[in-house]
Amino acid sequence: MLALAARAALCSACAAILAVSVAFAQQQPAAFVDAATIVPGLVADMRYAGSHNFVGRPIDGYQAPRCLLTQDAAAALAAVGRDLAAQNLVIKVFDCYRPARAVANFVRWARDLDDTAGKAEFYPDVDKRTLFRDGYIASHSGHSRGSTIDLTLATADGHEVDMGTPFDFFSPRSWTADSTITPQQHANRMLLASAMRRRGFHGYDKEWWHFTLRNEPFPETYFDFPVQ
Repeated sequence: MLALAARAALCSACAAILAVSVAFAQQQPAAFVDAATIVPGLVADMRYAGSHNFVGRPIDGYQAPRCLLTQDAAAALAAVGRDLAAQNLVIKVFDCYRPARAVANFVRWARDLDDTAGKAEFYPDVDKRTLFRDGYIASHSGHSRGSTIDLTLATADGHEVDMGTPFDFFSPRSWTADSTITPQQHANRMLLASAMRRRGFHGYDKEWWHFTLRNEPFPETYFDFPVQ
């Protein structure tokens, strides 16, 4: 019965994808830029363009490891980068704009309950059947609107600041206000959150790394052009 319920939930997720407004295009719209060209010291570790992610292989729509964002989001992120430079810190990004086809790829992966190659690293304590219910994966993503970013802080020499969990670790320990991490790890999360908030971003309370521009230019459009 649980397996049937899980499959039913995934079917509902697929239907939700079809219900949103998707802008199909094969070329990058003029409203998008490569954030690395304007954000000082940006380190790009674009996980879904490679195999180091919870699926374990490159994701549909990522043809190059580039951080594409709307011009508004990139400009705001550049301001964050300038603020952090005074503390000898830089921004390290894991995901930026995400094509809608990539989100559909995640849904197909979630439907295959036998595909658990990434479980030990990314969701060791979570049943794959509950990933949608618990909010770790969504049937459509704000990333596809072009103004949402997954990121962390790093030192000038590229070492990540300790946030208590890795990126994309599916666990309550990744919630921004989790109380089981150390005081220093909590302080590091608050430093990131305050730096982003100061320049117009708001976070997601279940993922310390996830931020969206408050006044995003395409609040109802989900793009599907590939990252090239």
